[in-house]
Amino acid sequence: MRIRFYNAKILTMEENKVFEGELWTLDKKISYIGPKKETSNELFDEEIDCKGNLLMPGFKNAHAHTAMTFSRSFADNYVLNDWLFKAIFPTEAKLTPDMIYWFTKLGFAEYIRSGVTSCFDMYLNIPASTKAAIETGYRFVCCGGVNDFGGIDRLENEYETYNSIDELISYRLGMHAEYTTSKDLMKRISDIAHKYEAPVYSHISETKAEVDGCFERYGMSPVKVLDELGMFDYGGGGFHCVWFDDEDIDIFSKKKLYAVFNAASNLKLASGIANVNKFIEKNVPIAIGTDGAGSNNSLNMFKEMFLTSVLTNIKENRAASVDPFEILKAATTGSANCMGLSDSDVLAEGKNADIIMINMQEPSMQPINNITANLVYSGDPSIVKMTMINGKILYMDGEYKTLDLSEIYEKTNNYMKELSLS
Repeated sequence: MRIRFYNAKILTMEENKVFEGELWTLDKKISYIGPKKETSNELFDEEIDCKGNLLMPGFKNAHAHTAMTFSRSFADNYVLNDWLFKAIFPTEAKLTPDMIYWFTKLGFAEYIRSGVTSCFDMYLNIPASTKAAIETGYRFVCCGGVNDFGGIDRLENEYETYNSIDELISYRLGMHAEYTTSKDLMKRISDIAHKYEAPVYSHISETKAEVDGCFERYGMSPVKVLDELGMFDYGGGGFHCVWFDDEDIDIFSKKKLYAVFNAASNLKLASGIANVNKFIEKNVPIAIGTDGAGSNNSLNMFKEMFLTSVLTNIKENRAASVDPFEILKAATTGSANCMGLSDSDVLAEGKNADIIMINMQEPSMQPINNITANLVYSGDPSIVKMTMINGKILYMDGEYKTLDLSEIYEKTNNYMKELSLS
């Protein structure tokens, strides 16, 4: 399939520069990007006039529990520990593979509508969620979630299976968190990471109580515990990263570990505000994710960018403390590289055709003083006109190409009735 996008504004994310030109795709890859070219229409299967709208890389949700769409507005008004142990874990125990399949598809519908072309998903029943991803045409990165409740005996098999099952699916080693994982289990995860020379990811220092508990157990922070166990010898990173001290940030900087920020979730659960600028100042690579729909309650990367930016101003007590391009880069390029998607990080020839089109005719995108700032400060999912993944258009002008929303809504609402009654 050869597609030509012309009359476009283009933001490659290689630099903070928008230019006017065109982009061609050949099957799953970008084959040309640059100024307008005189060419024969016979070269293309489809030509799309962008009419001055913006092409850019899709957003990458670098921390998600996608099938937790079941918990949207289901267990609000809890602090994290009570939310997990009183509401979420007991309900998750009732989830069937078919429930996870349909709740994952609901998450994909929200992602695709809002320009999110891949997610870094830590959740239950990977066969069900990857089946949903392959059927949808969604780029899906699984993250292991080992803890004391299980997962360690499947970890190696999952790593080998889901890094070879389909081009849209990949897998990274991971654990839920230090406070849910014994030291013996963490050592086993570290051994597996060394065997495969692979990065490891985990929830880290999300709440002060988590960090205080770790000091009581080990006399050091969660970051230092994992680092001393050799967990990060081949890279990786942490989700949330709210309660880091200077030594924690130094470890992340030295080992080039990714700090993935989840501002909305941290606010809703009153976990705290991450000091994003400290990470940037120490050259820690940063990424952005939504967390699950139960603690957010949306999968909206525009909201995450806005909150990450303005909360950094509050933390620093200084307006304009972080360049909006740094935030946009974290939500696209940084998140892609965090997830191991180096072929989907920017728009360039030979890269994956994971592309979104932003409707520049929406009021929130006018006037065009600064497109980057508009995306971060005034953008929302309604400005996404098209989402393409792996060279295939999955959403355009309100129409989903691979998902049936009415079926998804019917299935998920019926399953919520079952969960509430059981």
